[in-house]
Amino acid sequence: MKTTLQVQNLRCGGCVKTISNKLSEIKDIKDVIVDKDSSSVSFGHQSADDASLAKEALRQMGYPIIDEQNGFVEKAKSFVSCASGKISR
Repeated sequence: MKTTLQVQNLRCGGCVKTISNKLSEIKDIKDVIVDKDSSSVSFGHQSADDASLAKEALRQMGYPIIDEQNGFVEKAKSFVSCASGKISR
């Protein structure tokens, strides 16, 4: 299966790198594509549970899907995730 999610707080290449790396670490998540221009994250997966794990990972990194809460904490997490993506280049 393939899923595409619209996420919040996706701003730069650091964000793209962090999201790509972290989602690729999840078992049965494959072919991760992050498009900062459309704020979308696409990936292949085996089951609905895999997609739920990816959504939770995005939330934990500070990139909640478009219809979820995006408060100060989420924005702060995305800032840290972004910075770590820039450093690991």
